[in-house]
Amino acid sequence: MTLTPKPQPTSSSLKRWLLETSQATPEPEGFYEHEREVQARHHTHPWWQVMCLTGVDYFSTLGYQPGIAALAAGALSPFATLVLVLVTLFGALPMYRRVAGESPHGDGSISMLERLLSFWPSKLLVLALIGFVATGFVITITLSAADAAAHLTENPLLKSILTGKQVLVTLALIALLGAVFLKGFKEAIGIAVVLVTAYLGLTLIVVGKGVQLVVAQPHVITDWWAALSHAYTSPLSLIGAALLVFPRLALGLSGFETGVVVMPLVQGEAGDTEARPAGRIRNARKLLTTAALIMSVFLLTSSVVTTLLIPAPAFQPGGEASGRALAFLAHTQLGEAFGTVYDLSTILILWFAGASAMAGLLNIVPRYLPRYGMAPDWTRANRPLVLVFISIAFLVTLAFQANVDAQAGAYATGVLALMTSAAVAVTLSAFKHREGTLGLMFGVISLIFIYTSVVTVLSQPEGLYIALLFVLGVLVVSITSRISRSTELRTERIDLDEVATTMLLRYRGQPLRFIANRLDAGDIDEYQLKELDVAYATHLPAGDPLLFLEVQVDDASEFSDVVEVKGVQVGSYQILRAQGASVPNALAAFLLHVRDLVGAPPHVYFEWDKDPPVRNALRFLIAGEGDIPPLTHEILRQAEPDAKRRPIVHVGG
Repeated sequence: MTLTPKPQPTSSSLKRWLLETSQATPEPEGFYEHEREVQARHHTHPWWQVMCLTGVDYFSTLGYQPGIAALAAGALSPFATLVLVLVTLFGALPMYRRVAGESPHGDGSISMLERLLSFWPSKLLVLALIGFVATGFVITITLSAADAAAHLTENPLLKSILTGKQVLVTLALIALLGAVFLKGFKEAIGIAVVLVTAYLGLTLIVVGKGVQLVVAQPHVITDWWAALSHAYTSPLSLIGAALLVFPRLALGLSGFETGVVVMPLVQGEAGDTEARPAGRIRNARKLLTTAALIMSVFLLTSSVVTTLLIPAPAFQPGGEASGRALAFLAHTQLGEAFGTVYDLSTILILWFAGASAMAGLLNIVPRYLPRYGMAPDWTRANRPLVLVFISIAFLVTLAFQANVDAQAGAYATGVLALMTSAAVAVTLSAFKHREGTLGLMFGVISLIFIYTSVVTVLSQPEGLYIALLFVLGVLVVSITSRISRSTELRTERIDLDEVATTMLLRYRGQPLRFIANRLDAGDIDEYQLKELDVAYATHLPAGDPLLFLEVQVDDASEFSDVVEVKGVQVGSYQILRAQGASVPNALAAFLLHVRDLVGAPPHVYFEWDKDPPVRNALRFLIAGEGDIPPLTHEILRQAEPDAKRRPIVHVGG
């Protein structure tokens, strides 16, 4: 038997519109836990189109990465960027190609770590990682919108109109992003394809012009090399300095985690199955590899031309190239008209960079929190979540006053935390599968990301504080939701074995009476004594069929599960032994199943628990037990409003 909650009628057209992506009325573009549901609930797209969705975040960093590199490393910028490219191609890329293979349903690297632990430690680890996910993705939305607003307010044609309105422009851009996602994923991907194609094409023109100028003026290379040789007297000192600067360039690694969490959008092949969508995995790996190669080429060439052609003072805060090095070259080398077009493309892709982050959030939250009972069921719908995330982005923008630099630390912390956890996950996975060489390689990559994370946190500790606030927020909301939903009927179905089915069907049409028992020795003496105690405490009537009902908790951290029931005969006593995540929930679900099976509401008999109420509440939330009689009654009352059809709970003692 499958137990499903009764659908609640929506009270208004607005509510119906908001919730039409829920389980009851799924929208094609929604994200859900199982592959069959995924295929039914959203359209898939060619891998290159999905690459554009993730690429609006990844490729948009070209808008500010060359300036960050020049400011952090000066003349050393091309070598520091080369380190970033090497880490991208030989570290992050192979790492996330493995994640795509082991977690192809959009769970990302989080699910790999989730499987390493069990029970509550597993859930708490996931919640902490979701806190860092939320940090990285929400700050991606706010920082990108703030940077787009900065490009708008700094544009020569708009500067006089928009000066002093950075916060207002940022809020408007975030609201516009939310409007796109309220419409649907199909529209978001279509916009992403246009923006990425235009931006990369225009950037290619700017970089190409820069390379042409460098070739025509070879003295800029000799001057640059002379400055480097004066500052770094040996190749080792130059390499060491580039490695030390690398953590400050780590923002150029963003986009990989998003690439794997949006895998349900990637079109697979006809032979794909739920257990092994091989075509989707191959196409997702094409997505990751192509994006990494494109980005690596642009990062390296843009760093070279901006370092060689832009005077160092222009990169300083307040300088004309600060945060917009390529846009500066577009204006100065290709004219104001082209520069304005390039500004527009940069503004649009920076604004829409939040789209990949929003797509990631809309996948991660419904995939984990509702399954843990740590979010309301409406979080399976896209539109309410969009409104929640946009509201959070508004608050973050107001808190930081749309300041890009102030948010950079939190952004880097969130991104690096995810990449570090992914590196650790693939390392452990490789060793688990006895792939020693790969394990060692991924171990080295893990050390690189751990080093980068530590350096980033030490240099910008406020980023960690902000990330921990997000983690705390996720924990508080999740635990509060779990408590508020504790009396929901949450069992997926009841599975009876042959013996249990025979026992119950023998009494079809009769009012069955169950004695709830905590299994101890499991011998005849235990059941004789229990029957006498219950009969004395509750005045158990003689003559009606009497069975014992026992529940063992397998994993109390799970919110919903399948209750498996086995029938056992001990002497003359008939015992039904069930396994579930929560004793009261398993009992209530079983009793409702018995009512439907035999055609009459059953009775269940308990003795009062002697433990204090606070201890019982904690036992229920953590261990799935607690003060079982009143909790079972409350679950039954909520699940079956008709008292005449509701199983009857008796308590005595």
